[in-house]
Amino acid sequence: MACRLRTATRTAAFAAANPTSGLMAPAASVSLSRPSVCFRMSTSRLFGSSTTRTSLPGITNLEGHPVYFGKHTVTLIPGDGIGMEMSKAVKSIFAAANVPIEWEQFDLSGLSQEVDEKLLAQATDSIRRNRVALKGILYTPISKHGHTSLNVFFRKDLDIYASITLIKNLKGNWPTRSKEVDLAIIRENTEGEYSGQEHAPVNGVVESLKVVTRAKTERIARFAFDFALKNGRKKVTAIHKANIMKIGDGLFLNVCREVAKKYESSGIKFDDMIVDNAAMQLVSKPNQFDVIVCGNLYGNILSNIGAALVGGPGIVPGANIGRDYAVFEPGCRHVGMDLQGRNAANPTSLLLSSLHLLRALDLHSYADRISQALFEALAAGANLTPDLAGKHTTTEFTADIISRLK
Repeated sequence: MACRLRTATRTAAFAAANPTSGLMAPAASVSLSRPSVCFRMSTSRLFGSSTTRTSLPGITNLEGHPVYFGKHTVTLIPGDGIGMEMSKAVKSIFAAANVPIEWEQFDLSGLSQEVDEKLLAQATDSIRRNRVALKGILYTPISKHGHTSLNVFFRKDLDIYASITLIKNLKGNWPTRSKEVDLAIIRENTEGEYSGQEHAPVNGVVESLKVVTRAKTERIARFAFDFALKNGRKKVTAIHKANIMKIGDGLFLNVCREVAKKYESSGIKFDDMIVDNAAMQLVSKPNQFDVIVCGNLYGNILSNIGAALVGGPGIVPGANIGRDYAVFEPGCRHVGMDLQGRNAANPTSLLLSSLHLLRALDLHSYADRISQALFEALAAGANLTPDLAGKHTTTEFTADIISRLK
């Protein structure tokens, strides 16, 4: 049954005593009348670990994020498939590290016959209150007509328009197709092929609309160039299919070119590439890419190709950024239904995303401690999960990370 539960990191003692359980003791109820402190976040927010600190442009209105008695309130939506197992791992690690986070958890699911509208409204309101959220991936059925993707719903409803996926080789002994890959894929989250506007004018004919607007293209292009500027990146590549979709992708490309001119004095290079060629180039010569900016569908495909180069979706973090809200989630958006309940999921993608969340809250010391323990566990390779050529469980890998906290 879907439920809403509030969990606080004051249960760290329980988690530390049971580091492999993946569970946390229920917290005492929290009075809504308690005094609050308005937390003012710094303008320069970091997205990454101690070895991949990345500044996030674009977030300008997170000052309403609530902090109660030193604890940051964060919305948590575990998601479907392996989401609950990964979320338990993250909560256990945060508790062991005494991270001052209090979770507002909503067990939404896309597997239900009907969406729980009340729970969806509560989760959405929670994100609006807290400004930041950690989210797993919610299942979207393929064959169910009229079923709205809950993942897309949040991105559109909250206008978290910029999706960031960091593709980077991490130190470890698992097999990878490429070495020294370090690129960011930035995709527009709220339009393009995922506009959701489809209809059948006559029987047997379906028209699916791809929406491209100047305003949203300029916004995502500026975000990509600001991202490059803030993080010492040297080049932005726009991905398109303007040779065929001359008006829609043509608009996207032309706006990116216009924005690029405003950053020439900063030394950021700009080029563009047709999407089918980009897919091949990403596999054959991934090191030529630095920052990629593209529409929704292209970014989805390229993010998954990039993940395959460095070890799979289990180690690729992501975030969705808007002016008012930030939702952190795994970069490749895999539900992992085939791994559900097998205690074999790799929680690294969600854990890295949660560390990016900590940096957005200026909780850098906690992010440093956990990232150091995570990278040590990955490099040692003693308790890796099957996706990284290991033979160990989610519980064992989580316990390994906790044991390395300093």
